[in-house]
Amino acid sequence: MRRTEYDEGQAAKRLKVPVAAFRWARHTGLIPAPDASSCQWSRAAVETLDADAVQAAMPSPPISGGAAADRIADALGTPNRTINGEPANVTAFVVRRFVDRGLLVDLSANPDGSLHHPGQVEEVCRRKDLADLVAADTPLGPEQAAARLRVRRADFDHLVRLGWVRSPQSIEVRFGTSRAGAVNVALYTTASVDAVPAEHPEVDWEQLRTVEKGRRSPLAALRPKSAPVPA
Repeated sequence: MRRTEYDEGQAAKRLKVPVAAFRWARHTGLIPAPDASSCQWSRAAVETLDADAVQAAMPSPPISGGAAADRIADALGTPNRTINGEPANVTAFVVRRFVDRGLLVDLSANPDGSLHHPGQVEEVCRRKDLADLVAADTPLGPEQAAARLRVRRADFDHLVRLGWVRSPQSIEVRFGTSRAGAVNVALYTTASVDAVPAEHPEVDWEQLRTVEKGRRSPLAALRPKSAPVPA
């Protein structure tokens, strides 16, 4: 029985091109929007697609988010090192924030990893504001974020409760070799943490930064604002 509708994986297989190349061609407009449904193309539409053009738009394989982070770090002159357990200067977390910004396209369907067009990564690496972008999107754990704001961890937890700072991603951290000792740690962008005081001038930040250990947080009495009701 002949197939009459194709999803992206089936269409890529029909064209004999990688799914990532198909997704890139879709992103650039080389492949039109699905015509059979919101995510499927008709057989007639697939038969009109130019497989050579799709492949030419992405002549080399996609690279992982980690590899993209390494290239960005190299472009900044601060290469990521894997010796002596040194932390990376640019991480895959930053790459995912670049995806959120629309600077990079994620060509993977895997929520635990990402794939990117090498050429687009190179374009990002040539940006004059690259260092500023990386600095803004550098991840901070809760303890680091609290230290950056010069407040106690308990106060920072209230900032999270109030919705004043939000985590776009968390990572699993293991204690020991057992998975039973693993916990999810929320990460925050440096820019979002830095923006909190200016966005909430109603808080006496100098006073908050002098609250002694063990004392109740001045933020404890505040309640999150209700989300607006859609019109």
